[in-house]
Amino acid sequence: MDQLFAPWRIEWVERDGGDDGDDGDDGDDGGCPFCTLPDDDADRQNRIVARSDRCFVLLNNYPYNPGHVMVIPYRHTGEYTDLSDADLLDHARLKQRTFEALRTAIGPDAFNAGLNLGGPAGGSIEDHVHTHVVPRWSGDTNFMPVIGDTKVLVEALEDTYDRLHAAFAEQEGATVHGGDAAVRIRFD
Repeated sequence: MDQLFAPWRIEWVERDGGDDGDDGDDGDDGGCPFCTLPDDDADRQNRIVARSDRCFVLLNNYPYNPGHVMVIPYRHTGEYTDLSDADLLDHARLKQRTFEALRTAIGPDAFNAGLNLGGPAGGSIEDHVHTHVVPRWSGDTNFMPVIGDTKVLVEALEDTYDRLHAAFAEQEGATVHGGDAAVRIRFD
């Protein structure tokens, strides 16, 4: 595989992953990034773009396409069937808002949305349920990933964050508390 120089990725490699995250669940999260990142008071730095009562939206650090996000319950579990009805409803509603925000921010033609449950399914973080939402455009697959085994990203993550943050902020019932805070989404 060819290598692509990406010096901005060093921030993710050198981040303080922490081992003492506590998501309020009785299960051991073992320093799970999906538990420690939302507990940190640095939403923009951690790329948490929106939050609801039970879930949050996180930009993927290794996006397949611009706007690739994950909708993640705060509850630490790798089993989808362990999520409560309230968790599931909040998760589904935040996914709807995420589709709306992505349409407003970057105007994709379609979406892929799905769960990788367990390591063999492709989940790199298999002990914390999360749904990937990947914006798609007609013709977004070209020779680079197919023949060249290289993915070209056309927008910096910080720029995608700003556009998506603004789109979430425009939604009904959304509030923002400070420039670096995630948009807070309330459901009626």
